[in-house]
Amino acid sequence: MKTKALVLDIDGTLTNSKKEITPATKAAIQNILERGHKVVLASGRPAYGMRRYADELELKRYGGYLLSHNGARVLDYRTGKVIFQKALPLELLPDLYDFAAEHGCGLATHSEDTVISAFSPDAYVALEARINGMPVREAERFADDVDFDIYKCFMTADGEKAAVLEKKLQEICGSRASVYRSEAFFIEIVPKDVDKGDSLARLTDNIGINREDVVCCGDGFNDISMLRYAGVGVAMGNAQPPVKEAADYVTAGNDEDGLVQVIRRFI
Repeated sequence: MKTKALVLDIDGTLTNSKKEITPATKAAIQNILERGHKVVLASGRPAYGMRRYADELELKRYGGYLLSHNGARVLDYRTGKVIFQKALPLELLPDLYDFAAEHGCGLATHSEDTVISAFSPDAYVALEARINGMPVREAERFADDVDFDIYKCFMTADGEKAAVLEKKLQEICGSRASVYRSEAFFIEIVPKDVDKGDSLARLTDNIGINREDVVCCGDGFNDISMLRYAGVGVAMGNAQPPVKEAADYVTAGNDEDGLVQVIRRFI
């Protein structure tokens, strides 16, 4: 039997609208794990915010991988070994702080287990903390307080405003970082030339799985790179239109056990 890798975005893909893995989806995933296939969770979340789902799928028992911060950090979940990581340059933080202050938007990053907000947390920063099961701490001086490796910063604003700020930020960050939106109201700032597709290629090379044996599923803009890398790229029925255009196959939505269809057809 050829070992395949099933690579899953979390929000809007692995989980339904209640942020839960349905019983049917869980059973289908555990079935392929028991048969020796690999499961990779690939998310914009920090590793801490992915643990709930990794534990629910028993990835320590079966062996699995976490591709966190949109690919800036890749972990073997069973051993805790870091397979790949690339941090943001800390000298970028004062520029990000000044930009956010000037434009009245949120700015935050993650420590290992806490969301660190540059300002009083807005509703979007609070949402990020709640989704990941993390507390929020407002920094006294953001650029000084964050003196450790970070793998992602994010800015928050209403959708129309975020679209404008995204383009301005790309100019400011230049060759120092990559900037894109994962949701209408989340602007991600990640290490330059890091995305889910690039980091997935590093992981599959490391664990000896061929590209044609990789099945990737996602719904967001930040999933497009890994869908294009995969042997089979799958967009969820609830995916954004550009994600569906980049996919080889469109399955049912995340509230309709779309992953079960994928596993039956491709794994």
